[in-house]
Formats: sequence, C-alpha cells, structure tokens
Amino acid sequence: MDLDAVRTFVAAADAGRFQDAAAELSITQQAVSKRIATLEKILGVRLFTRTARGAKLTIDGQAFLPHARDLLRAEERAVASVRPGRRALRVDVIGRRLAPAAVLRGFHRAHPEVELDVVTLFDADAAVDAIRSGTIDASFRAVAMPGRKLPDDIEVAWALDEPIQLLTGPDHKLAAARAVTPAQLVGHRIWMPGIVPGTEWAAYYDALAAAFGLTIEITGPDFGTEPLLDTIADSRSLATFVGEQTRLVWPADHGLRRIAVRDPAPVYPHSLLWHRDNPHPALAALRDHLGSGRFDHSGTETWTPAWAKRSGPPRHPAPTRS
Repeated sequence: MDLDAVRTFVAAADAGRFQDAAAELSITQQAVSKRIATLEKILGVRLFTRTARGAKLTIDGQAFLPHARDLLRAEERAVASVRPGRRALRVDVIGRRLAPAAVLRGFHRAHPEVELDVVTLFDADAAVDAIRSGTIDASFRAVAMPGRKLPDDIEVAWALDEPIQLLTGPDHKLAAARAVTPAQLVGHRIWMPGIVPGTEWAAYYDALAAAFGLTIEITGPDFGTEPLLDTIADSRSLATFVGEQTRLVWPADHGLRRIAVRDPAPVYPHSLLWHRDNPHPALAALRDHLGSGRFDHSGTETWTPAWAKRSGPPRHPAPTRS
C-alpha cells in the first residue's frame, strides 16, 4: 500500500478539505485528489464524498481512518528502528566468556543509555564481511594476520592487550608457581584443541610458539570448555593457555591453577573494527571508553606478534616486543 496515499488520506480527513490537506503536505490539490483516487481503487471503496464545505468521510472512510493512523505510526517506528542513535549498537565480541564481552559489559555500565545488541561471529573474515554488509556495527578482533589485508573501508583502533595465563591441574609440575616465563614453558605440552587453522587466534598462537620455541598441540576433537577443563585437571603433563579475562568456572575439586606468564608477558591484541561510513553515534562513545587508559598495560614488558595492528586508542599504548 502506498503510504504517501495513506498519509494524504489522513491529512484530508483531519482537514476536511482537499485544498487544506494539499497546503499541509506541500503538494497540489490535484495531487491530493489523485492519491486518494488511487487509494480508493486499491481498497475498492469510496473514502470521501464531496460537499459544499469540502470532503466528508464515507462510512468506509470512517472505518479505514484508525487503521490508516496505525499504518503511519508503524512507519514511524520502522524508520526510528534504523535511524542512527535510535537503534541498538550491534557488536561482535567473539565469545561471551572472553575479554571483549567483559569490556562491552563495562561500557554498558558506564553508558546505560546506549542500547546494545551483542553477537558472536566465528572469525575475523566473518566479522569484516558482516561489518561491510551492515549486519553489525563493530567487532573486537586481532588484526591483521599475515596475508589478510583489511579492506580500505574498515577502520581499526586498538582496544586492549589481554595478558595470557597458563592453566594447569593441581598435579602439574608448574602448578605451584605464582608466575612463569615463556622460557620455562619450553618442553611442556600446551593443549589447545579449540584452535582452528586459518583463524586470527591460530595465527597468534603460531607466532607465540615460534617466538619462544613452545609446543602447542591442537590435536583431538574440541568438545568445548568444560571437557577441556576436566582433562587439564586430571593431567600431570598437559596445560593450556587462557586469557586473563576469560571467564571460567570449574568444580572445587578440580583444583585448577591460573598462572601468570611474565618476562615478557604475552598479550592478545584485541582491536575494534568498524566501517568508516557508519554514522552510529554510540560508536564514538565506545571508542572513547576504550581509549580511557583503563585497559593499558604500560610498565610491563609484553610480547605480541609483529603483525598486530596497533592504531588509534589508547592514549597510553603499551610497549610491544616482537
């Protein structure tokens, strides 16, 4: 149904004269008559009768009027749902247990007026495609992995460096350590079955293993987080890496240990990606939140891959060792 015709009908019904409706809509009286005639043809009924004083609604016109108003209100709601600043900011956080989700929760606490829609996409390629198609507004990703140049219309700003921790069971040789160095991990079996070749996190851990001579195994099926924790808890030889802000819950009798890795501290480089033409005002608020300095690890010796893109915020960037 032609909503311009519906709008014209409502204006004519409220004004009582086609001439006044034309003035309100800034169109000619002939255009008003034409639109209403088109609407009457679509509906198969007469909506107005002409009188000496103007135009009077027929019984069918009176029946249609409240529904016509509903149509125009629905149009307003539809437009408002996609108007920048009115619809929810749609952000990809990779996984709901991971650091970007925690960062976005902090942003929501600081800006409760911003409506958020949180999604999880598989990898950086899927995230970039979704940003370019308008499916999402932004994504937290480690970019740009070797051989994967970002499109020119994708903007990138550094978000946070997340320290990597070693997770062991209570009987592992390193379980009693408060901190370990990457050099102390050489020769130990680090098991990460969730790593998928070709993804940005696979590129990160490949670079980490190569830089420090570590053994990271990705063999075996990935049954999820809980089975991985069960295996690590019962093993004397297997350990795994987790992000400092990754949310993990395990039974008390597992006795798992989260151990800091230092000198240098490997950090996972999360960046925020968005389309350069995206006008959503909440994007600026999110970037300011990330650039506040609260996610800075300055003062500690850190390592991250040489390919990690480090542009934009924060205002106090952490040192990088390649």
